[in-house]
Amino acid sequence: MEKQENNQPTEQKKYPLTPKGVKWYIGSVIAVVIGLYFLAAYQTEAFPDRVIDGLPIIFLFAVDDLWPPNWSYLPRVAMALLETWNMALFSTTLAAIVALPVSFIASSNINRNPLFYQGVRNFLNLLRTIPEIILAVLFVALVGIGAVSGILALFVFSIGILAKLISETIEAIDPGPVEAVRASGGNVFQVITFGIMPQILPQFASYTLYVLEINVKASVVLGFVGAGGIGIILRQQLNTFNYANVATIILVTFVAISIIDLISNRVRERLE
Repeated sequence: MEKQENNQPTEQKKYPLTPKGVKWYIGSVIAVVIGLYFLAAYQTEAFPDRVIDGLPIIFLFAVDDLWPPNWSYLPRVAMALLETWNMALFSTTLAAIVALPVSFIASSNINRNPLFYQGVRNFLNLLRTIPEIILAVLFVALVGIGAVSGILALFVFSIGILAKLISETIEAIDPGPVEAVRASGGNVFQVITFGIMPQILPQFASYTLYVLEINVKASVVLGFVGAGGIGIILRQQLNTFNYANVATIILVTFVAISIIDLISNRVRERLE
């Protein structure tokens, strides 16, 4: 008991935390953020008065040009939206199949070779640093305009995200079942099948649905560079100033993505 009492003052001296220090730290962070904001506003000339002056123009554009939508254009929008959904679903499914085995060799508790492990992690970091729209431009140049280039771009981009999330989940699992399978003479595949997969399946499904949400939204943007989906017709209608058709595309896309997000969130809540 005396030893514990003697150790307590030492720990308090080691990690001081005073209200004055906390206030100074928070004030410093706020000052830095405000300073960076003013610097960015000066560099980009994005001053608040310019934003306020532009609000009436945006309102008039929405009222005079975008309204009312051209509902006769709805069948064409529905077909393009279906293509967008198929792109996101196909690319996410392929990425989930490939990312699962990659995530095991990107986990430190499975891959015990430090050089191989670090190499895989660096490769996944590289995939995540390349924006999906840049990947779409590259694949459009390789395979041409259409949904295939969009699927390939989203596939590559999704592997980096999924493999990172799943590998971190694998590294945080309970080691007890893994050690039990190893102690009973199980090989690597048996360890993965019986010791790891039952622990990560809910998170794997949840992360896959999350990436599906991202890909549905990203596939709309990819169409602007010719990678298929609803983005292509949106760019076409903007170029020809058919704002009634643009309004139809925006409204239908908003409703569809909102429904997909709602369903995905409900499913992920049940999985978690």
